[in-house]
Amino acid sequence: MAVDRERVAALVRELLEAIGEDPDRPGLKLTPGRVADAYAEFFAGVGEDAAAPLAHTISVTRGPAPETLPSGAVMVRDIRFRSICEHHLLPFRGHAHIAYLPGEQVVGLGALPKVVDILSSRPQVQERLGEQIADAIAGSLDTRGVLVVLDATHECVTMRGGRQSDASTVTIAARGELAEPAARAELIVLLGSRE
Repeated sequence: MAVDRERVAALVRELLEAIGEDPDRPGLKLTPGRVADAYAEFFAGVGEDAAAPLAHTISVTRGPAPETLPSGAVMVRDIRFRSICEHHLLPFRGHAHIAYLPGEQVVGLGALPKVVDILSSRPQVQERLGEQIADAIAGSLDTRGVLVVLDATHECVTMRGGRQSDASTVTIAARGELAEPAARAELIVLLGSRE
């Protein structure tokens, strides 16, 4: 489902009037269309299948390096994401770190950021976003375990209320073998390592 840009623009115009502004003044005249374009980008993941990027897998035993079987986790860290908090329609942004314990099939590393992008391009809360990423990976790949760590700053915290400009929120979602804290301890350490 695509964002109805004309309807969004009309509603933004109405919102500007509701806050006491003149939507026809020079600085705001193009704002409704700009917001509609931005919302089309921000919410492009609504209705998209987050598992689609994971459909093409590579056999570990019959793939390009059959003599190299992974004995540990595959991890992609520092995946930048941005989303819109569904509570205040304010942005939050940060980094996703994803690890999974592969079975016979692995996925191209570029597929994991695509999953994050699809799921973050919707009205979201960080806690659910991490769980949805973990579910998409666990449900689509041959994994023994999945770990998703999100570290994000929320404009509803930094710009309003307590205005804590340096505060960030960390959430963890885990599936399979990595649901046990001891099993994921090594991966959590690797997330903090920058060597």
